[in-house]
Amino acid sequence: MGASLWGVGRARSTLRPPPACFPPQLPTSRASQIPRAPSPPPHLSRACARAPRDLKLDTVEKIVEDFASDMALNPFSSGTRLRDMIRAIRASKTAAEERAVVRRECAAIRTAISERGQEGLRHRNMAKLMFIHMLGYPTHFGQMECLKLIAAAGYPEKRIGYLGLMLLLDERQEVLMLVTNSLKQDLNHSSPFIVGLALCALGNICSAEMARDLAPEVEKLLRSRDVNTKKKAALCSVRIVRKVPDLAENFICLAASLLKEKHHGVLISAVQLCTELCKASKDALEYLRKNCIEGLVRILRDVSNSSYAPEYDVAGISDPFLHIRVLKLMRMLGQGDTDCSEYMNDILAQVATKTESNKNAGNAILYECVETIMGIEATSGLRVLAINILGRFLSNRDNNIRYVALNILMRAITVDTQAVQRHRVTILECVKDADASIRKRALELVFLLVNDTNVKPLTKELVDYLDVADPDFKEDLTAKICSITEKFSQEKLWYLDQMFKVLSLAGNHVKDDVWHALIVVISNASELQGYAVRSLYMALRAYSEQGSLLRVAVWCIGEYGEMLVNNLGMLEAEPPITVTESDAVDAVELGFNCYSADVTTRSMCLVALLKLSSRFPSMSERIKQIVAQNKENMVLELQQRSIEFGSIIQRHQSIRSSLLERMPVLDEAAYLVKRASATQATIPSYKPASGVTPGDLKIPNGVAKPAAAPLVDLLDLSSDDAPVTSTSATPNDFLQDLLGIGGTNLSTAGAPSASTDILMDLLSIGSSPSQNGLLDSSSPAQAEKKPFSAVPQVVSLVPEPMDLLGSLSSSASSSGTKSSTIVPQAADLLDGLSASTSVSGIDDACPSITAFQSATLKIVFDLRKQLGKPQETTIHATFTNLTSTTYTDFIFQAAVPKFIQLRLDPASGNVVPASGKGSVTQGFSVTNNQHGQKPLAMRIRMSYKVNGEDRLEQGQVSNFPPGL
Repeated sequence: MGASLWGVGRARSTLRPPPACFPPQLPTSRASQIPRAPSPPPHLSRACARAPRDLKLDTVEKIVEDFASDMALNPFSSGTRLRDMIRAIRASKTAAEERAVVRRECAAIRTAISERGQEGLRHRNMAKLMFIHMLGYPTHFGQMECLKLIAAAGYPEKRIGYLGLMLLLDERQEVLMLVTNSLKQDLNHSSPFIVGLALCALGNICSAEMARDLAPEVEKLLRSRDVNTKKKAALCSVRIVRKVPDLAENFICLAASLLKEKHHGVLISAVQLCTELCKASKDALEYLRKNCIEGLVRILRDVSNSSYAPEYDVAGISDPFLHIRVLKLMRMLGQGDTDCSEYMNDILAQVATKTESNKNAGNAILYECVETIMGIEATSGLRVLAINILGRFLSNRDNNIRYVALNILMRAITVDTQAVQRHRVTILECVKDADASIRKRALELVFLLVNDTNVKPLTKELVDYLDVADPDFKEDLTAKICSITEKFSQEKLWYLDQMFKVLSLAGNHVKDDVWHALIVVISNASELQGYAVRSLYMALRAYSEQGSLLRVAVWCIGEYGEMLVNNLGMLEAEPPITVTESDAVDAVELGFNCYSADVTTRSMCLVALLKLSSRFPSMSERIKQIVAQNKENMVLELQQRSIEFGSIIQRHQSIRSSLLERMPVLDEAAYLVKRASATQATIPSYKPASGVTPGDLKIPNGVAKPAAAPLVDLLDLSSDDAPVTSTSATPNDFLQDLLGIGGTNLSTAGAPSASTDILMDLLSIGSSPSQNGLLDSSSPAQAEKKPFSAVPQVVSLVPEPMDLLGSLSSSASSSGTKSSTIVPQAADLLDGLSASTSVSGIDDACPSITAFQSATLKIVFDLRKQLGKPQETTIHATFTNLTSTTYTDFIFQAAVPKFIQLRLDPASGNVVPASGKGSVTQGFSVTNNQHGQKPLAMRIRMSYKVNGEDRLEQGQVSNFPPGL
């Protein structure tokens, strides 16, 4: 500081001022302008005293510069005060400049610590160190300085020391053990200020060990006559009880006695301590229920009825903080206790009626009062009063007040539904609020308010608002409306009307399972199929850009096109419409050419056109031309369907009508069960019943399969921690158990039945046969040419439900189909790490299976069961080299799910002869701890060297016989 000031003096004037020891040489007019410098060191004073009167100005200048440099090098100089450091940091224009300042100051502080500079300025360095800590820089080197300052005798040093202790250290630091003795001495100090410092520090960084050591001192201070000491001791006791709940019994009586104090600060601390005791000990809870209810009621009554007190007044309300603390403690004491609740009813009613709600402090008290009323065993009248207060909150302009009111109402609806129903109109207005969080919370509350009596008016309000709702809110709104209509609809006609409105207004926001369920309902409502297809046709003309509406309308037109054209199944109040066959085809073609239509929608349009070619023979040529336009489509799915459907229309007219008959009625009950099981399967803690298997739920028609979970390393079994979502013993459930993949489930049934989810079997819309993990028997040549995908596939024996092309020319049956058993193939499960494939073949009569086979390696498992131990299986593996090069350093590894135990025996060798002239064998045993519930699953990996080059092959064993 001194050096910088002298520098300023030299810059401003040609007259360089000498040190303070030469005042006579300074002009009077200039002396007042020069800032006062600190006293020079003794050697400089002595030199100035010996200086003659005629000392030259250059000599004086040299002496001043030496003095300034000495002060600059001194870390305890006035130039390093806290305010100067803060000013320098704020003056930094870049982060680099700030770091340079901090680095320089930290270096000076380290030097002062190591050299043990002036003791009187140690607290100044600690103050700077705390500011540097608040900026985020490391300050661990100053921790011991805190302890030294705490051990000092003076109050200023202790104050800075304790403040640094609370900022620079926490309860996890081992250094904290060294301060326990100092804290104990300061807690017994005669000065209340030093006692207060120790209590504040202990209440902030107290560890469990410190709590046990210093709890007796804190108990003594709770009996102190000083009000501030009592208050801080009570707050420190809260920390002690949290760290060591076993010490709660030591503070029960002391906490109860503090409730008789008059000082509000002591009362708030005592109430907080009682609250913490109730959380920590049931004995404390019972003790306070018996001995403190009257005291709490008295405190609340006195505070509510007290006159104006400036020190406690907040916006015209006397001490709202004490109000809220007492109400929270009363809620804990009254919960589940009828006697305590009855004693509180009067004072709670008084607080609820007398507290003003035009101020934020009053609203806070009312909120806690309502929470207390809803949390205790209050009377019905008091609960109605609390819900009415929440109704007033909903009309408040403050978003926070409305939001917390909606939150409490969601809990209150389970207690008193009728009282909440009275505010239904206000809640519906909150659904239209501009604030997104209030809209969502109000929508959830409306969903809880719906019952059989008010479902229609509430649904009408929500559907009307759907037209003007924000796009971001439409998804949640449509989900709730669809859920309400499905849950509470008593008439199918009303259900269809509401769903058609939702599809028309927000079809792009409707989830797939919703319109799947709608198709199932239409399929089962034979008397409403004509009405449905006409309504959907009219809606499609007005809202063709809504994706879900387009899918449902196209499906219905394809199935019930003749009912649309001929006005069949007319209802009494339904006006007739005129629709020609060309109009029906135009509607489907419009949906196909819609810019927003995806592959699923266009695939459904092609299926609908194929069915219309059978229902409207006169439109066959036009439909054929529309279908033929996609023979060169870039999307393989559409190209394949266009070629196949064109062949059906052109070459197989004799069997087209029987092939394209109307779909059978879908089993609504079976679909709902599967849909519910699929929904519950997403919850980790759900355990499905034995009759409901989420793994059996097929992918609905036209729905793209979800992406598989990322595959882990073969022996990284951490993925087994994923929750098991199925207990079915289907062959494809191993992917869920082993890899956590639940989105590629296929049916394990034989031929499709009435209970089968036909939504997936609609010509496999949305996924090609190769994507489904099945080989199409109708085109074996194509099946042989298709490369194996690197995407994990589910291996299952699924009969082909319908052969569209392969048997049309040769079959003489009326259905034009033939059934063939397909043996699917599974591709490499580790995403391209190997080109190997696993051939699945199950032969009940042969215990041996081909577990793995590629162009280079073949593995055969010989299975043996032990009598009396059905869960144990002994496997003898034989490894055969199919190439002309010998494999060396051969290693076989296997991984199984957590419910399976695997024990590998040593292999017979590590060299596999070439060309199958020899083999390597290895035995191992597996124990299925969930035998009969889950099938055996295994992933294998083989590593070896070919001419010194490392090779790796891996795959999935999915063809274990059932019963393992």
